[in-house]
Amino acid sequence: MKGRRSTLSLLGFVPIRRSNPQEEDIGIDSTNEPLGGHISVFPWFRLARVGFGLTAESKVDLLATTRVHFRVWPNDLDFNGHVNNGRYLALADIGRIHWFVRTGVLGVALRHKAFPIIGDAIAKFRQDLKLFQRFDIHTRLIGWDRKWGFLEHRFVRKDRVIGVVAIRGVFKGPAGPLDPGVLLAGVAHSAPSPELPEWANRFHQGGELLSELLREEERLQGVSRSKDE
Repeated sequence: MKGRRSTLSLLGFVPIRRSNPQEEDIGIDSTNEPLGGHISVFPWFRLARVGFGLTAESKVDLLATTRVHFRVWPNDLDFNGHVNNGRYLALADIGRIHWFVRTGVLGVALRHKAFPIIGDAIAKFRQDLKLFQRFDIHTRLIGWDRKWGFLEHRFVRKDRVIGVVAIRGVFKGPAGPLDPGVLLAGVAHSAPSPELPEWANRFHQGGELLSELLREEERLQGVSRSKDE
């Protein structure tokens, strides 16, 4: 229990870093600010509620699907009266942190002084969420390679998937990205990665192509790359 509490105390300080995919690819309308303004950029009270709830939840297998439950509140809405598209990404963060703790992955990473970093994110919106509606976020690991882990967050209402957020990310420590093998050993998982679905492979390939394009543009412009890249 002491270890779980120490992990929870760090939940609000996990750094999140994202790429900037094209708006047309993920349906983000940058003009649709949440009604609550900038103070509601991240739903901290929801994070705290989920964090406290973790003290009563048991550890699950690495490939298990975890679930968190939410209701739509006024500060989630944009001027169209439905959940702001950017809010889905913030809520997916909470689902992911919940999964990190339940599987034990976050505890292993913290022992190696590593923190989660998002390299790329995509989203698919199928049906909007309106005020006071209840919904769940189902989070699962869909696979990994020698560098990246791929996680999927399904937004579910009345047994229907109404949206999906997917990310590829790493745990970054003092010496750079943590080898996924270290994380797997830490949670006693020896099985190989499940085969990635075709859409995830294309997402991965698209991320790599975009990174190559941006690096080439910077090279031509004489821009120095950061040592963190």
